[in-house]
Amino acid sequence: MEIHIREVTAEDCTAVALVRVRSWQHAYRGLVPQPYLDAMSVPEESARLRELLDAGRGTTTHLVAERNGTAVGWGCTGPGRDDDATAGESELYTLYVLPEHLSTGVGRALLTRLTARATAGGADRMRLWVLRDNAPARRFYEKAGFAPDGGEDRFAIEGTPIHEVRYARDLAA
Repeated sequence: MEIHIREVTAEDCTAVALVRVRSWQHAYRGLVPQPYLDAMSVPEESARLRELLDAGRGTTTHLVAERNGTAVGWGCTGPGRDDDATAGESELYTLYVLPEHLSTGVGRALLTRLTARATAGGADRMRLWVLRDNAPARRFYEKAGFAPDGGEDRFAIEGTPIHEVRYARDLAA
């Protein structure tokens, strides 16, 4: 089945929110408190995405991956947000794929398009944050040429400590 990738529009917010909620509920089971995952709401995520689209217009790239007209993945990049980010760095903020479309090329296609867009926009490096214990995601990024760069962060969700590691990759000129 062919993957079609295009810019996210306001009309896509509910479908993209569903991708995010289902992806979180699948990928973060056992890593994030289950009550938090269970409480995730497509309408709330859709409203949040609408705000992100409006606020980031011109500085962020939101792409949706579709199969047969149905959203199956979503990715977003923008300027690096870390204190030590340089002007030439982009950050992968989001990359989610519906569970039933994992390992089918959707994530790879989205990442390829997002890194190409970042490069075209002048970025020479991309960073991302991934949960330390999310082994499948870490393997995915490593296969795509990303490597841990020593950055680490901790935060809490409903009192549960969450550990992240930062990955980075130079982008082709």
